[in-house]
Amino acid sequence: MLKEGTVWAGTAGDGKQCVILPKMANRHGLIAGATGTGKTVTLKVMAESFSEMGVPVFLADVKGDLASVAEAGGMNDKIRERLSVCGADADSFAMKGFPVTLWDIYGEKGIPLRTTISEMGPLLLARILQLNDLQSDILTIIFKIADENGWLLIDTKDLKACVNYVSENTKEFAESYGKMSPASLSVITRAIVALESAGGDIFFGEPALNVSDWFSPASDGRGMIHVLESESLIHNGRLYSTFLLWLLSELFETLPEVGDLDKPKMVFFFDEAHLLFADAPKVLLDKIEQVVKLIRSKGVGVYFCTQNPRDIPDGVLAQLGNKVQHALRAYTPADQKAVKAAAESFRENPAFKTYDAILELGTGEAVVSFLGEDGIPMMAEKATILPPQSSLSALDQEKRPGMIKASGLYIKYAEAFDPDSAYEFLQRKKIEDAEALEAAKQEAEEAKQKAKEEAAAAKAAEKEAAAAEKAKEREAAKEEAAKKRAAKSVGNAVAGTVGREVGKSAGSMFGKFGKTLGGNLGASLGRGILGTFFK
Repeated sequence: MLKEGTVWAGTAGDGKQCVILPKMANRHGLIAGATGTGKTVTLKVMAESFSEMGVPVFLADVKGDLASVAEAGGMNDKIRERLSVCGADADSFAMKGFPVTLWDIYGEKGIPLRTTISEMGPLLLARILQLNDLQSDILTIIFKIADENGWLLIDTKDLKACVNYVSENTKEFAESYGKMSPASLSVITRAIVALESAGGDIFFGEPALNVSDWFSPASDGRGMIHVLESESLIHNGRLYSTFLLWLLSELFETLPEVGDLDKPKMVFFFDEAHLLFADAPKVLLDKIEQVVKLIRSKGVGVYFCTQNPRDIPDGVLAQLGNKVQHALRAYTPADQKAVKAAAESFRENPAFKTYDAILELGTGEAVVSFLGEDGIPMMAEKATILPPQSSLSALDQEKRPGMIKASGLYIKYAEAFDPDSAYEFLQRKKIEDAEALEAAKQEAEEAKQKAKEEAAAAKAAEKEAAAAEKAKEREAAKEEAAKKRAAKSVGNAVAGTVGREVGKSAGSMFGKFGKTLGGNLGASLGRGILGTFFK
């Protein structure tokens, strides 16, 4: 309940009001206690007060009983009695609902809440996928390759496409990034498929959440209470806790430094906070501790709700200045040790023993300690927690669809769309590479055919040239033979004539017959001698 500008959480036995100072609300807090001791009521009282103050609030609704903060509560005898113990006037205690925006990663009981693979980052994604250190390192390399190539990682199919591309081209990337085991790449792919089967693929996509949308107040000036439906999500503890951590990291990276403000810019309540730290590797625990330490300067207060303070690592627990400790049970030595540790985290009040008080608390009672004006924790007080002004029952499910669509953010986030990203780019690249390979094969085939044709043409030309040369030689031989025949013919005629005349002259001494015979013999002899030279 908001009273005189402070968060009135409860009242101590001496009538002292236990309040959270607005300017100390960003110093974080803890709401702890066993099941059924009143943690949900405490959480609602705080959330309502911050909303009344104009501060936006985020609630993870694990059990389905926080969304009813939108509905007014009903007065009854138990509430009147509680108000009387707290010193509040039942007649002036306004039962009312608060402005609520419902969200749901699966888009069933609230506005779909999405982020992108790139915004989640390899560290948190490796936790969701349950990868070991080596596989996580490879996933980081895949993110780097995608970033350097301008491949947008929006959804799970984008990430699978990148993993498959790297797997098919490991030799190409080995020189720059080191060898990546095909077995490890296969494990990553299978982990992504498993995440998709669990519905995690719905969480990754566009439009992604813009956390600045959560800072807009309701129409009446009160802070909007953003309730994430987590009854289904809690079954995937890693996805639930990693999403919450991503949300916190997103705020840390987005918001500017503001230092100490009169009141926080936003307050987060993380129910079932032990899931945030369960099985988390050291590098992730270091990141959580760093974000919790530094986000205070961004004006954000973080309140962890869990059963036992020991669920929170010491480095984070030390940052939680505002504490509400409901009853704890100590049935075993380990439980007793945990109660002792919880008691020792409070500033001792000489009026009672904190250890005994924690064990003896009834439902709706708590040991509380809030930060004072000077930032120093006040002494522990045994207080009765105020009842919430909103309903203690679950939200009427018939009202949920109307509440979802009535939100001004519904239109912006209701419909998913699939932008051009790594999957589409690599699909095109695969087609282009296949076409280029086919073109290269075709070109090589054409070049081979052309070379074959050129070789055949060269061989034919060589054969034709050889035939022409032979024909030329034959023609030359014919010409030579013709010349010889012509010369021989002329020679024979001349030799015959000369021989005949010589023969006639020699045979004339024997008379006419001798002259004729000598002429014939002379001609034959002359032609014979000439034929010897023209063989």
